[in-house]
Amino acid sequence: LSYVRSRGKHFGLEESIFSEIDIHVHVPAGAIPKDGPSAGITLASALTSALTNTPVRHDIAMTGEVTLRGRVLPVGGLKEKLLAARREKLSRVIIPKRNQKDFEDIPKHLLRGMHFIFAATMDDVIQASLYKMKFRPHTQPRGASKTV
Repeated sequence: LSYVRSRGKHFGLEESIFSEIDIHVHVPAGAIPKDGPSAGITLASALTSALTNTPVRHDIAMTGEVTLRGRVLPVGGLKEKLLAARREKLSRVIIPKRNQKDFEDIPKHLLRGMHFIFAATMDDVIQASLYKMKFRPHTQPRGASKTV
């Protein structure tokens, strides 16, 4: 929410929206074990989508930790996450740019036919994950996309 609030003006949100609505995100342990902050960019994308009334792409998977300032940090278990994306027939995957080096350890047949977006910031994630989202990013990403 901190990221969305800090970029609200760029998303066309009125400053008052954050005092007019109450947002609570609850991620219980439940029956599915979770280890680490891998869903950070997913949650931030969902919040941005809800507040801007802009849908998230239906054909994309994503994983990554996000800082309060919107930097995307690397995560573990990348191979398993890519297997899950392939199983669900999602060929576009957003992953942290700092996880790009981990591709050396992943069998090439698993990567074949998939399109990867290597995100360094939440601005990269939002541009790749939301339909028709038009805003001015802090920085222009360089070489942030790759098809294998």
